[in-house]
Amino acid sequence: MIWRLCLLCVAGALGAVQAGPIRKTSKTEDRVAPVEEVNVLMFGVIQLSESLRYVHTSTEAKIAQISQTLKSHEGTLQNLEEKAEEAVDVEKQMKTVIHLLQEQMTEQEAQTKMSKDVLASVEKGEVALNTKVTRLQMHLDNYVPLDLRELQERATEHSCILRGLEDITQYLKEIIEAQNEKLSRLQEMSEDSFPSF
Repeated sequence: MIWRLCLLCVAGALGAVQAGPIRKTSKTEDRVAPVEEVNVLMFGVIQLSESLRYVHTSTEAKIAQISQTLKSHEGTLQNLEEKAEEAVDVEKQMKTVIHLLQEQMTEQEAQTKMSKDVLASVEKGEVALNTKVTRLQMHLDNYVPLDLRELQERATEHSCILRGLEDITQYLKEIIEAQNEKLSRLQEMSEDSFPSF
């Protein structure tokens, strides 16, 4: 295509091309360009064609480079989109875990409160039983009852009940301590693993 363009330029520079043979007249001799001018024109046309070819080649190289850069940017953009999707998934999972931890903490707090209420009730019963035992002992010390054996049996029975209540109280205290420790661990896990959202 470039050579066709060059030939067209040469033809235009030399004047109109005639189909028939050239007759030597004074008018045609005046119109014929000297050889030096034709050489200069040909040299110019060759340089123009070289320049056009260089521009064409460099433009193709630049287009290829731009296309490669665009492909690279598209790959980077796709990677960023994938990472963003992964981050959204991780955030959802973290929120789910935090929700589960909060539910466990709420359940543990409810169990601890219930255990504390039971312990308080048992301690009240223990105090009441201690009072009864003390009164019974005072009664034994101050009065001579008709049936001393019956009173001693009752005192023994109350002592057994009191020891049982003390064992239950100790057991409930251990349960509450274990629940408090578990609750503390859950709170530390919640604070350390998932700072804030």
